[in-house]
Amino acid sequence: MSIEVRVPDEQEGTKAVVRAWLKRVGDVVAVNDPLVELETDKVTQEVPSPAAGVLSEIVLDSDAEAVPGALLGRISQDQTSDRPEPGEGPSLPSPAPANVQSFDKLGSNGPGEMRLSPSVKRAILQHGIDPLRLSGTGRDGRITRDDVDAAVAAATTVSAGAPSTAQPRRSGDIPHDRMRLKIAENMVRATSEAPHVTALFEADFSAIAAHKASLAARGVKLSFTAYLVKAAAEAMAVAPAINGRWESDRIAIAPSVNVGVGTALGDKGLVVPVVKGAETLSIEEVGAKLADLTARARNGQLTGGDVSGGTFTISNHGVSGSLLASPIILHAGQAAILGVGKLEKRVVVRSVDGQDAILIRPMAYVTLTIDHRVVDGHQTNAWLSRFVEILESWPAA
Repeated sequence: MSIEVRVPDEQEGTKAVVRAWLKRVGDVVAVNDPLVELETDKVTQEVPSPAAGVLSEIVLDSDAEAVPGALLGRISQDQTSDRPEPGEGPSLPSPAPANVQSFDKLGSNGPGEMRLSPSVKRAILQHGIDPLRLSGTGRDGRITRDDVDAAVAAATTVSAGAPSTAQPRRSGDIPHDRMRLKIAENMVRATSEAPHVTALFEADFSAIAAHKASLAARGVKLSFTAYLVKAAAEAMAVAPAINGRWESDRIAIAPSVNVGVGTALGDKGLVVPVVKGAETLSIEEVGAKLADLTARARNGQLTGGDVSGGTFTISNHGVSGSLLASPIILHAGQAAILGVGKLEKRVVVRSVDGQDAILIRPMAYVTLTIDHRVVDGHQTNAWLSRFVEILESWPAA
């Protein structure tokens, strides 16, 4: 009896490529064993085995396009664990000695699990890295893109002794990967389709800083981003169209507030995991979901469901030092994106006991960029006013 392994129907976008097979033809597999990695412009996901048996056939090999529902391979429940003789069916290449020039000939089950995904191969070629000198942190010791990036960051000098893991950074061309191409495509589409307008406010973070510190003293650690997500969800009440989208015959208002949070992945671009139903969650629940999504994003473990369904986006660009930016709306099904700048102490004038006083407060610029087909200026300002009011009047813990 043969069981088919297919590309999941639910994934972000309609296209994916086979990144790497984690099993070879002839390998015994158990139910839910990871079989193959698929890579889209947003996420890398593992496809688990739907049944126990022996991987008898690989239909789509590495770098092949994999549309939803496409046949990836087959699992036989009638075979033994004996591997097929050469020529009996497609399989991954066998292990071979590796260096920078021949690493792409490596197969699986070699020293350190030398199975390299396309993005890892590109990075190794770009930086002149010997993969045999890397310690993989991925599943079963596989080398990940993060391992390559860490090695490059650590290699700042060349010694006269033993060869280093990586050579210093050098100039030259950087090949496009799937994520970079998709980001470029989305940027061009977004700016050409939707008329963008940006409004600028500033917010005093004193209240949420005090609340955050109070929770931390009790062992509950939250990021400032968690407060931004919760405040954004609550602010939708005064301007529901902010949580809407443009349709040819109407403005469609989403029934729930699903907040996407831009998460940088270094030179690899960014992904936008989504906190769904944020309006129904407590601040602690938002923080827990956000921490989980962010960790899995940086470990390359997001699924298509984690990055789909967003109705509003937050770009917390201030975490990298930016004071002010006006990010654009990348998702066609959204009407607005919030930008939050660097949190820093500033001198402000406040009224204290009826008198003007000069105070030092933690402040940040916040921008709301809107699709002007969906939202007008008064709605934009009403939303920002309420958003800032929520942040500045956050109750004590």
